[in-house]
Amino acid sequence: MDKKEVLAKVENLPEVSAFIDEKLEEAGCPMKVQMQIDVAVEEIFVNVASYAYEGKEGLAEIFFDIDSDKKVNITFVDSGVPYDPLKKDDPDVTLSADERQIGGLGIFMVKKTMDDMAYEYKDGKNRLTLIKSLV
Repeated sequence: MDKKEVLAKVENLPEVSAFIDEKLEEAGCPMKVQMQIDVAVEEIFVNVASYAYEGKEGLAEIFFDIDSDKKVNITFVDSGVPYDPLKKDDPDVTLSADERQIGGLGIFMVKKTMDDMAYEYKDGKNRLTLIKSLV
């Protein structure tokens, strides 16, 4: 398992993305899958950077692993406010943009493009894992 640790600041997204892309390229990840993972990583990291620490500085840890079934597991860990994005209701995408409530589309998109997601709050830390098969 590989790990990257950065301050949870939006300006550190390029560093996080480069870390993930390097690992995906080493694994021979198809470009379509890599693009889906890149969008999901951006959404989750920006959410952590924007909301986890409520305006204070804090760390984000990103763990990258590929299991024997060629499934990528990317886990975001922060010590910010407990928040389970998987419990948030999906937006009603049948409504027009004007009728929809603001927010929630990013997490919805991540749920739709990843094969699975898992969340736990343990030892004072949020842990959100994205799971995507390379095959």
